[in-house]
Amino acid sequence: MVFVLKTFGRLQLVDEDGRVVAFPEKGLLLLAYLFTTEQGSADRTTLARFLWGEADRDVALSTLRKVISRIKARQIDLGVDILSSKGNMLTLERGSLSSDILVSDKEEEEEPFSRLKQLVKLMNQPFLGPVHNHSRQFHRWLAERENYHVELLANTLRTASRLAQSQKEADLLRKAAVILFRTEPKDPETLQLLIRIFKAEEEVESVRTYFEQRRNSSLRGIAARAGSDAGDAKPHRPASVSSKAKRDAALPFEPEDIRIAIPRLVLLPPRNQSVRPQAGFLAASLVEDITIGFCVFNSLEVIAPYSAVQIGHHAETQKAFFERHRVNYILDTRISNSGDEVTLFAQLIFFDQNQIVWAERFSLDRMDLARDRRVVARQIALSVSGEIERHEALREDLNPAAYHRYLVGRRHLARLTLPNLRRARKEMKAALGESPDFAPALSSMARTYSKEWLLTARGDIDLLQVAETFAKQATDMRSDFADGYRELGVAKLLQGAFDQSAEAMEVAESLAPHYADVIADYADTLVHCSLPAMALRKIERAIELNPLGPDTYFWTAAGANYALGEFEASLDYIGQMADPNLADRLSAANWAMLGHQDKARIFVRRFREGNPDFDVDKWLSAVPSKEQWHKDLYREGLKKAGF
Repeated sequence: MVFVLKTFGRLQLVDEDGRVVAFPEKGLLLLAYLFTTEQGSADRTTLARFLWGEADRDVALSTLRKVISRIKARQIDLGVDILSSKGNMLTLERGSLSSDILVSDKEEEEEPFSRLKQLVKLMNQPFLGPVHNHSRQFHRWLAERENYHVELLANTLRTASRLAQSQKEADLLRKAAVILFRTEPKDPETLQLLIRIFKAEEEVESVRTYFEQRRNSSLRGIAARAGSDAGDAKPHRPASVSSKAKRDAALPFEPEDIRIAIPRLVLLPPRNQSVRPQAGFLAASLVEDITIGFCVFNSLEVIAPYSAVQIGHHAETQKAFFERHRVNYILDTRISNSGDEVTLFAQLIFFDQNQIVWAERFSLDRMDLARDRRVVARQIALSVSGEIERHEALREDLNPAAYHRYLVGRRHLARLTLPNLRRARKEMKAALGESPDFAPALSSMARTYSKEWLLTARGDIDLLQVAETFAKQATDMRSDFADGYRELGVAKLLQGAFDQSAEAMEVAESLAPHYADVIADYADTLVHCSLPAMALRKIERAIELNPLGPDTYFWTAAGANYALGEFEASLDYIGQMADPNLADRLSAANWAMLGHQDKARIFVRRFREGNPDFDVDKWLSAVPSKEQWHKDLYREGLKKAGF
């Protein structure tokens, strides 16, 4: 019997009848890697580094031996030899296993349209699907494979585009071109190829003329404003700045950060999570039209589309870009399937506070959307502009000095360490000194105390009572302020008041249904309520809304997975934290439950360096968990680890 390893879509093993065969995921990943080696072989050290990186060589080799043992046991069950080992080498038995993985140079010699049809079918799905692996070697290999796929598609498309005769062949070219555009949206050769395939020269010329007209209009406007400014001999200041802001603008620190100037907006290119690649091309055009629509608003500054596309494809540097260029608002878009319907989901994020202030879903299935997309784009631009102006109006009367200190403090809250919490608290106190009723600073003060309670693990009830006091003050100041109810819910939860916590969290979510931070803390509440499956769904939603979110998101996801007995998944989430040391207790428990006592003790020693008096039973008596089994599971892991 010959089995097939599928690598596009979900990574899985199927039999001759197309039925999915159970097989260890790490084993499947190992097989995929071996398919791309010259002889289908690799030594154990190379494979261990590929799967687990170089953090701990002995542990990685030990874990690899267990994976190989599981593979061999599974092969016996299936009655087939897929992987053989000899000494230090592991070899793929190609006679028993085929794959859809794209590796052979001979593939390019096939008839181009047959080859292109196969590539479209495969590359319409993500390579390796939802597989997660954090080793640097894996990501380097993955990038090499994806570059190979793109180059193969581009070469095949160029060859086929010169030979197309029938309508069916022309349609296939368009499908392939859309996939290539998704992978190389800023490559000049790709764009030229798309223009030729879609016969879009007339549309491109129309857009070019439009931009030229706008550029000339803008130059005239700039010249007119320059003349006016010269005549007035006064510095330009946005009309939206309040009179109090004008009086306080001379404060002795970073006046550009203090002054509430014209908001800056960036529109990120849409991400395609749909099974229909055509939706990606349509949505990209729609977002371009939305960007053009924003050009008519004097109340907004829009980051140029070219820069937006550049940063849109580099998630790891987005936050630094937004801070450096003083971006206030982000319009994030993605294409997805909602049942049988393909939709464009758009959400407006207020970057300064990491808050979603508007979200809407639009159908891409309407037959006339291609014709009417500029009308739809205008509607979206008006909606988003209206939300920004409404949101800015709420900020207009802020004390600029208080707002500045608040923003500085919020940056310190992004990474949860005790020094950062104390820096944040200092800034929030300064903000309240300028404006005692400033609700965002009050709720953030509450957060510093509840997070200090968690990090110190001493069970100090005074910290939680102070947090609750500040949270109540925030809700008293603003009854529509989701953050106040969120912090009240956190403080109540950590005091073991599960019902009151859930009530506060429900109010917070109802006030801000797209606010990722609120959803994340609601998820944390559900973890402590011993409802880990519900918690995991919530936190995954929060991560979807805010993929650049803080470590607490991944920490919550790790805790939910631990409670579900998914210890490897828990460690994977901890690995995504910017500072995984914060979760040393949980890491130790996970490794212990997986049977790696030596690895667990490394985290125990590291945690005890900063918390020498930590006592498991005392801490668990203070940490709220609604169900006893939940505490027992945590106690088991911590005791096994050596606490």
